[in-house]
Amino acid sequence: MTPGITAAVVAIYFIILLYVGYLTAKKSDNASFFTGNRSSPWYLIAFGMIGTSISGVTFISVPGDVGKISFSYLQFVFGNFFGYLIIIGILLPLYYRLNLTSIYSYLGERYGTTTHKTGAFFFLLSRTIGAAARLYLVAMVFQIFIFDNWHFPFYLSVILSVGLILTYSIKGGIKTIIWTDTLQTVFLVSALILTIIFINHSLHINFIDSLSLIKNSNYSKLFFWDYSDKNFFLKQFLSGIFMTVAMTGLDQDLMQKNLTCKTLKDAQKNMFVFSFIFIGVVLLFLSLGALLYIYANTNHIALPPKSDQLFPILALHHFPMLYSLIFIVGLTAAAFASADSALTALTTSYCIDFLNMKEENNTKNIKTRYQVHIGFSILIILCIYLFAAFNDQSILSAIFKIAGYTYGPLLGLFSFGLISKRQVNDLKTSLICFSSPIITYLAEILIHKFIPSYSIGFETLIFNAIVIHIFLYIISTPKILQTSK
Repeated sequence: MTPGITAAVVAIYFIILLYVGYLTAKKSDNASFFTGNRSSPWYLIAFGMIGTSISGVTFISVPGDVGKISFSYLQFVFGNFFGYLIIIGILLPLYYRLNLTSIYSYLGERYGTTTHKTGAFFFLLSRTIGAAARLYLVAMVFQIFIFDNWHFPFYLSVILSVGLILTYSIKGGIKTIIWTDTLQTVFLVSALILTIIFINHSLHINFIDSLSLIKNSNYSKLFFWDYSDKNFFLKQFLSGIFMTVAMTGLDQDLMQKNLTCKTLKDAQKNMFVFSFIFIGVVLLFLSLGALLYIYANTNHIALPPKSDQLFPILALHHFPMLYSLIFIVGLTAAAFASADSALTALTTSYCIDFLNMKEENNTKNIKTRYQVHIGFSILIILCIYLFAAFNDQSILSAIFKIAGYTYGPLLGLFSFGLISKRQVNDLKTSLICFSSPIITYLAEILIHKFIPSYSIGFETLIFNAIVIHIFLYIISTPKILQTSK
């Protein structure tokens, strides 16, 4: 497959997105950008959230990681399901009761202005880094297999990618994203299923045979019971619960979509249906990973040095052209469904939490919102360059590791606020939030020093939140906090 054909397919894909953006952005205002006028169909959000949650990282890294950790990632996903139940039963009712646009406004109600902005800061930090890491992975694939052939510099391809996202999201915001993410989820899931069908056909097996082949392979181990292993079931399962509560329930990006539903009941239906679909899609990705390794071994194809490279190399160098194009479309859909949503959420949080912007539609607000949207686009581009310069590990692991430090304070703040009615000092609470990641990092060093066999995984998030709880309790008083109505 030539780079020209690949570029043409990607160009057509973006033309479709731009057209959808144009249609959905008609008569858009600040309310459309921030809340979608609270009129989004719940089933549309449930399906579109798959694209946002999957991202280009999952599309490439999860199948590749099967060669190293088998199906152990599914332990984490089982925990995700119970995390979604917590969001449905506790967080969504809270957000709808307070009629929030930014979910971090709750922190202002519970603790005070400084803590409100601190919580929003941690979200902005984590989401910016996460979006950059996800886009970096896809930009790297495009660079190797398309732009390098034209001697097109990496920094220009990154600017082009982010610029396209900016173009179709800057006016309609979340109203546009609801529709573009639904479309991109269709492409993503279709690419996944069609690739599995192709591999089955190449191996001369049917669907039932492929299940048996995967089950009897070295890649299907699901449960890990060694407590010192980073894939130990209990660590993965509990981390899945808390990571979901933090990275979904306390994340403006994913919650902003839920807050566009007409009612709380619709938002809860959306999350419940999404939770089942998500498990099924991840299971398909893991099955694809096993089949990719079996396909490579059967055809005596040398495995790449990095697991992230397996799917791209097979798809672009060993699959027929049609399936190479399907891979490109699927990867593009996964990457940009996550990135466009993140960019919109970053703009929303900054405008609401730091600029105190209201939904009123006036020239000043719209101009400021455009400037913020462009500013975060530039920031993401800069972060991608930094990530490209310093990253030397699995991107999926890197994103979750970063999340452990940045979402930990959010998990601690929200959980303490909901569980306890104790009064805390606003400024001290903010200082604790900035100190907690440092304490967590030092604790990890000590644990590794005294228990070298213990491998720290996703539980960084839990430890971080516990630190927040302990210090908030120490500085708090039994007096019941009176929140504003």
